[in-house]
Amino acid sequence: MVRFFVQNFGCRATQADGAALESLLAGKGFEPAADRAAADLVVLNTCTVTGAADEDARHAIRRVHRENPAARILVTGCYAQRAPQELAGMPGVGWVVGNSHKTEIANLVSISNASEPYHGNVRVGEIHVGDIFAQHDFLSAPVEDAAGDRTRPNLKIQDGCNNRCSFCIIPFVRGRSRSAPASQVVEQVRNLARRYREIVLSGINLGRWGREPGSGMRLTDLIRLLLAETGVERLRLSSVEPMDFSDALLDLMASSPRIAKHVHAPLQSGSDRTLRRMHRKYRPRHYADRIRKARALMPDAAIGADVMAGFPGETEADFEESRSFIESLPFTYLHVFTYSERPGTPAAQHADAVPIPVRKARNRILRELADAKNREFRERMVGRTLSAVTLEGGAALSGNYLKIELARNYPANAIVELQIGYLTESGLRESPQ
Repeated sequence: MVRFFVQNFGCRATQADGAALESLLAGKGFEPAADRAAADLVVLNTCTVTGAADEDARHAIRRVHRENPAARILVTGCYAQRAPQELAGMPGVGWVVGNSHKTEIANLVSISNASEPYHGNVRVGEIHVGDIFAQHDFLSAPVEDAAGDRTRPNLKIQDGCNNRCSFCIIPFVRGRSRSAPASQVVEQVRNLARRYREIVLSGINLGRWGREPGSGMRLTDLIRLLLAETGVERLRLSSVEPMDFSDALLDLMASSPRIAKHVHAPLQSGSDRTLRRMHRKYRPRHYADRIRKARALMPDAAIGADVMAGFPGETEADFEESRSFIESLPFTYLHVFTYSERPGTPAAQHADAVPIPVRKARNRILRELADAKNREFRERMVGRTLSAVTLEGGAALSGNYLKIELARNYPANAIVELQIGYLTESGLRESPQ
């Protein structure tokens, strides 16, 4: 029996792709391996959002070949789509398959050629990369949380992105925005709801679900359908672009007890000038309107954002405008990133790069602000009763996205009401009963 192992790098969408690949390979007669060292075929499902992500993939290829020289390596994902020639000549690489051909991997890799050992001879991996913008299908399968939690599956229902943010390579490796059919999503959620209490809906640009020409449905319509036709106890939305948080979507989130009170809207910068240079499609005033609307409707909701420090041309005044804007809004957490040049993007061509030490200093300032806001939010929850889904390992996650240490034994994968006793270093602790 030929054994395979899939290793995923990067975002939830990549993890979902990896779960689908595992199902497809198993359906072709391959046997899952416990780890890379025990596999005859190692699939590396790559990310390319930063230069560091590329280096992680190359390091993994070298390590797999060093530790398991007989294994055949298939490299797929975003890095494979962007720069296949960089990967094809690396030792042990038998195939480089871009996102354009990811749905064909199980057919490309037969049992016979996957089991053929690699003997160290110099060879160039087969390249299967095409026009990603001509791709209409995408892989979709539920995937367990990357941190090892097996109680909150992530379901990718959308892929690709039509935006052209100047710092982002993702549209060029994921292709145009496209949506899973509503009937497929309903069936997947219905099946998952028989086993799990909470399900996370995700996508590369989730808010664009249903926006293809000829579609009469939008994300809000899909969620209403899921609430009506499935038994899911709690739906959680992952990241949604700010202007896709329509009044209708926010009203539905606020009114339904089966939707987690959790709004994550990427910001990137609170500086009007920087947003324009990023080619983002909103101004700070638009963003603030959506966030304040969410807070008015859901006073105890988690509200988070992605924020970038050190974008090319970001002056001290731009940064201070962004920091002040972030401080003024009711965020409960932030994902803060230091800008990293991504070859092939317009931003990487700018001559006015911010020095690395300045980028790191600005990152630190924003992280300190985020920590203060998160602590303030957690302090408000002490003494309250929060609805949470129990995880493995004696913890739970509240509807408003706070990690809770449990004082009693609960089975994993249950929704429980927890009285909050006090703060921990990064979360909350249930009050002893």
